[in-house]
Amino acid sequence: MDWRAEGLRYFGYSYYLKQIFGFRVQRVSIDAGFTCPNVDGTVATGGCTFCDNRSFSPSRRLPVLGQGQGKRKGDQGWITSQMDDGMARIRKRYKCEHFMAYFQPATNTYAPVEVLRPLYEEAISHPDVVAMAIGTRQDCVPDDVLDLLEEFGARVPLTVEYGLQTIHDKSLEWMNRGDDHSSFVDAMERSMGRGFELCAHIMLGLPGESHQDMMATAREVASCGLDAVKIHNLYAVENTPLADQVRSGEVKLMELDEYVSTLVDFLELLPKSMVVERISGEAPRDYFVGPEWSMDKSAVLRSVKEEFERRDSWQGKRFES
Repeated sequence: MDWRAEGLRYFGYSYYLKQIFGFRVQRVSIDAGFTCPNVDGTVATGGCTFCDNRSFSPSRRLPVLGQGQGKRKGDQGWITSQMDDGMARIRKRYKCEHFMAYFQPATNTYAPVEVLRPLYEEAISHPDVVAMAIGTRQDCVPDDVLDLLEEFGARVPLTVEYGLQTIHDKSLEWMNRGDDHSSFVDAMERSMGRGFELCAHIMLGLPGESHQDMMATAREVASCGLDAVKIHNLYAVENTPLADQVRSGEVKLMELDEYVSTLVDFLELLPKSMVVERISGEAPRDYFVGPEWSMDKSAVLRSVKEEFERRDSWQGKRFES
């Protein structure tokens, strides 16, 4: 796809989806009710130091999902009910009739195959769903789960999202991740060639990471076989250890200029064929602590475009195969 011919500076997600489907596709968030192994005590407790799932997942901010149909967690039709509610909200904002079922909060492969199968099946059975995305951890994809994902990937366009965040174990330890980088390498080796797309979440501005550290993550992301990447700055939301660290001054969050410069450096190292699904992060105002600039998404996008133009640069300019 020649996105540069369209005057773009990076391979954005909306452009990619329109090229694939020929029409607008919006993600609708689904809460399957899962937890994470660093929450329930399997590998750690307390979860990631920056994470409150309600801050980034609409499906976890609603106290009762599918309330119009009286559905509750675990009820038959619970997934469909969530999707109908989410689609109705999205339609009020966008002209959109086609959706991607997005299993978003927590670890959405953290269950036996016999539990996962009916959840995924219900999601793709919705008449308005044309694709599916599943967010998970790289230490939660045993081979039988990957076999299941491969099965669904043969039926509907599927993206599996791994929460890489960084390749540096010191940072994974800081965030209370409960695993190390080797689990991502292992998951990638076992996931490739199975017919679904692979996406990694990346976080820039982690405490103690130098610019060189972040560029090392970029180079591995560029070479490890990923199809897509989601990038955002470290930001703080309420009711998390990170919020306390930011308020106390223990952790300093990136300023806009530093983030934009680092992000463009990162994108320059990625191959032009890698889809960039996200370049910034935000949270609802009620949950948000900082940095303030990340709440103005249009200003961030404008700043990134201006930085690319200032450099006369683009995604992949410094990529080395």
